[in-house]
This record gives sequence, C-alpha cells and structure tokens, in this order.
Amino acid sequence: MCGGAVPGEYRVMTNSVYTPQSTKKLFRSRTDKMLAGVAGGWAAYLGVDAAILRIALVASVFFTAGFAIPVYVAAWVLTPEQPGES
Repeated sequence: MCGGAVPGEYRVMTNSVYTPQSTKKLFRSRTDKMLAGVAGGWAAYLGVDAAILRIALVASVFFTAGFAIPVYVAAWVLTPEQPGES
C-alpha cells in the first residue's frame, strides 16, 4: 500500500487558514487622524503609511473632479471608530 491509510490509523485534517488572532478589523483611527481618522485607520488595516493614503486622496480629488470627496464622507460615516477611551 503506497500512501494509503494503515488499518486502524486515523488521520485528522487541520485547517490553519482561519485564526482568530490574525483577523484584522477596519476602524477609523483615534490617534492617527487629521480630519476624521479614515486615512489613519485604512493605513493601519492595509499596513501602509497614512501619508501615502492622504496624498493619494488629495490627488484623486483633483483627478476625479471632486468625486473622491463624497467617497471619503461615505467612508467616514460607514467606518466605525476605533474602540477605546473617548
């Protein structure tokens, strides 16, 4: 028997894809914020510098003729604030 189970032997499948410790949550930042904390929270979630997202947001306001402003406001309203001391 090549690669087969030995009689009386049990094999257990493990799924290591989901681990509760590594689950990220998206929040608006309480500490890294200039206006509402949206860029700071998204930067922490994505693992990038908040300044990069802020520059991209300002550039997108100009390149999209202001369409990025309502998108930012929607993110402000829909993204919950980081839990902690108020």
